[in-house]
Amino acid sequence: MQTTTQAAGRPAGAAPLAEPGRNAAQAVPPGRLVSLDVFRGLTVMAMILVNNPGDWGHIYAPLRHARWHGCTPTDLIFPFFLFIVGVSITYALDGARRQPATHGRTLRRVLKRAAILFGLGLFSALFPTFDFSTVRIPGVLARIAVVFLVCGVVFLKTSRRQQLGLLAFLLVFYNVLMQLVPVPGFGPANLEAGTNLGAWLDRTVLGEAHLWKQSRTWDPEGLLSTLPAIGTGLLGLLAGQWLRRSDVDAATRVAWLFVWGGACVLLGLGWNSWFPINKSLWTSSYVLYTGGLALATLAGLYWLTDVQGHRGWIKASLVYGVNAITVFFLSGLIPRLLQLLKVPGANGQEVGLRTWLYDTFFVPYFSPINASLAGAIVCVLIWLGILWWMYKKQIIIKV
Repeated sequence: MQTTTQAAGRPAGAAPLAEPGRNAAQAVPPGRLVSLDVFRGLTVMAMILVNNPGDWGHIYAPLRHARWHGCTPTDLIFPFFLFIVGVSITYALDGARRQPATHGRTLRRVLKRAAILFGLGLFSALFPTFDFSTVRIPGVLARIAVVFLVCGVVFLKTSRRQQLGLLAFLLVFYNVLMQLVPVPGFGPANLEAGTNLGAWLDRTVLGEAHLWKQSRTWDPEGLLSTLPAIGTGLLGLLAGQWLRRSDVDAATRVAWLFVWGGACVLLGLGWNSWFPINKSLWTSSYVLYTGGLALATLAGLYWLTDVQGHRGWIKASLVYGVNAITVFFLSGLIPRLLQLLKVPGANGQEVGLRTWLYDTFFVPYFSPINASLAGAIVCVLIWLGILWWMYKKQIIIKV
């Protein structure tokens, strides 16, 4: 992980904020895919919102994950981010891809970044107890690391046609595994939380102590479901390569992204009939449904910001997008750190500082569910202020 401070010029990988007297459209260099920065920033802002409610017992339904089958707005966030990872790879590695002699060096960079992401995820799971006997090994950052690594290698070494074939193979193969292969110790294939093939594999390979602590019998970022998650990244690869086509005009690129997005949504809804949309299982129908919505979202943002140049509203999303992994990582650690700091509570007993802040500044003034939402929104705003300051100082923490 590397921190860079650039006193002049644009931070690498970021579209700059407007300078005084200039609008956002003028501040962004021509050819910059602003829509991807905006998409990433909006997605990370949504991650912070749903991951930091004031009270986990009081959350509005759209800000919860589906209980099992189904899809809420919250279930779109993680696949959107993996889709963005795929698109980003096409822009970051396209030059190296055209120079086979540099592939070895590029692959080492990809592997290093994946290892750092995985290490950050492991550190986050260990903090603050650092108990290796019960640390959760799968996780969001671990899955991002694997998807980034595989998609990076695939982008360098395969053609678009091969990538499309790999996507189709992964989705069909995963469907066959989950619905036809018997589960050792449980009998016929099934899609139940603790008895499906993926859950059995996680317990067998990782052990129950290293799985999601809310269940210990299965993990929403488990081993087997990482296969279709790679498919989400591949959809991003394909979208990124389409956007980079110089022989097709912008209107055509946008139109076809919408067409492909709509087709994926319809295919996902059709597949849902026998392989239900499910975020925890990352089913093939879920890949297509969420991937289609990601394609449509990127198309809309691309048309709005890159083609039409409407950028006066994008500043907040840009500052989040520049340090996306940083804010995601720290926003998970700092609440736990605050909870370790004990202060006297209302009843005289010691409580964590985070609990005291919430009970003091939110609970007395709102209904329980609105207090919880207000806490989450304030968290987003606090990070916005921190990231805005970092952006103005051009402090970019590269992973």
